[in-house]
Amino acid sequence: MAYPTVSATYGYKPVNLIGGQVYAGSTRNMPIQYNSSTAIFFGDLVTLSSGYATLVTYPLNSTNTTVGVFLGCYYTNPTTKQRLFSQYYPGSVTAGDITAIVADDPDVVIQCAVATSASSGVIGSASSLLVGSNMVGTTTLGSTSTGNGTGAVVAASAAAATTAGFRVLSLVPDTQISTSATYVSGTGTTSLVVSGLTVGQVIPVGTDVYNSVNGQLQFTGSVTSAATTVTTTGNTTLTVVASTATISGTVALVQTPEVLAKLNFGTHRYNIA
Repeated sequence: MAYPTVSATYGYKPVNLIGGQVYAGSTRNMPIQYNSSTAIFFGDLVTLSSGYATLVTYPLNSTNTTVGVFLGCYYTNPTTKQRLFSQYYPGSVTAGDITAIVADDPDVVIQCAVATSASSGVIGSASSLLVGSNMVGTTTLGSTSTGNGTGAVVAASAAAATTAGFRVLSLVPDTQISTSATYVSGTGTTSLVVSGLTVGQVIPVGTDVYNSVNGQLQFTGSVTSAATTVTTTGNTTLTVVASTATISGTVALVQTPEVLAKLNFGTHRYNIA
């Protein structure tokens, strides 16, 4: 993945703290049980079981809780007897000093990708309508080739998902993808017709619809509620949430593949009685 292109999900990345607090990237060391069989990847969420760090049972929610984000580990290699620092814990390591490095601050701000479904690593879009609301996480696991996790949030998450693991703080503008089209019909309805899109292009769920007015973007309140693959440069019908503003002229379809989110109050174990 060459930034700012987001080609696949990449796990949960701590980047800041809420409320303007100073963020020093601090972590806490937590033991992993001798010969634990479950792999843990960089950017995965972990919890504590009998005092040991272990992978969260995905998806994260008020039942499957976490103590933070796994950021690698170290242990004495049982073959070479040398200290080994690893991007991920591969599982079934017969060492008694396996130590997870965990970003455990419950106020941490996490940057992550948006997936099209809970079991997919395919990139989707988060609508601006979800900012301040909840999103659920994915159930995908990590990659042994990179050592990185593949966790993300799910594009079609409902704001009413009260047990969801993540609260969306903001969209990430650096990786947004804007596509220009021409309005044909559909203001105020759940069917929006536009023209001029590129054949083969996929407009994912969660793509926001803007009017382009004198070089400025006006959000129409409309967002795609189903994915559409463009088959013609002529008219393309998009399934959308009905607009709250009149759509006309040049339309910008804005896909947001990344968000900044916080672990919800009921999902971080430091915040649970």
